[in-house]
Amino acid sequence: MTAIDRYFSTLAETLKRVTDTQGPALEDAARRIARAFREGRLLYTFGTGHGHLLALEIFYRAGGAAPVCPILDEDLMLHISAAGSTQVERDETMVPKLLERYPIGEGDVMIIASNSGRNAVPVLMAAEARRRGAYVIALTSMAHSSSVSGRNPLGLRLFETADLVLDNGGVPGDAAVTFPDGSVAGPTSTAVGAAMLQAILCRVREISLEEGKPADFFVSSNIDGGDAINEKLIEKYADRIPGLK
Repeated sequence: MTAIDRYFSTLAETLKRVTDTQGPALEDAARRIARAFREGRLLYTFGTGHGHLLALEIFYRAGGAAPVCPILDEDLMLHISAAGSTQVERDETMVPKLLERYPIGEGDVMIIASNSGRNAVPVLMAAEARRRGAYVIALTSMAHSSSVSGRNPLGLRLFETADLVLDNGGVPGDAAVTFPDGSVAGPTSTAVGAAMLQAILCRVREISLEEGKPADFFVSSNIDGGDAINEKLIEKYADRIPGLK
């Protein structure tokens, strides 16, 4: 068995662990989001470092929900300074600056992705979003986060500051394939996290149809008629979601 096989096997095992243990939490997340959409509220998404990929995973996506607003800042991503983003993630002054553009409030839902869940920005973001009345969902690795201390002014980890916790089933350090020299590679958090988010939104769509009030979902712009459908949704939400138009 090569490392390719071992990675896919590990990924499949992790996904199976998630489906076996996270069903009730995934259902709770879907119902909270469905209610927010029904009430005209938004789903905000946030992550730092590679976690921002999960914030983008369900934004403006073919087959994805339209009322999704990612909170994005280049300093927390990797394309300007990868190493610098690690330091910015620990800057406790960042959250007020980030939320100047995003008026999250009562009735909204926020998903925050952080594998370790220990650094200042994700933890303080969760605390502030809850203070403003939003329902906060943490997407994290409980094995990793439980093994470290909080590295932020609150001394807490993300799972301790959220209303609901989704455990991605990953190992401490994320990389899950071990080699004979003791080194590791093959992180699972992005692949598993993306699957969890897409599963939640599929359930949101299902719930909204069961309630007779279909939530707004984009279609592919590369199918006939897709542009017309999406343009209506863009116009509907552009004033509330920075970067949508």
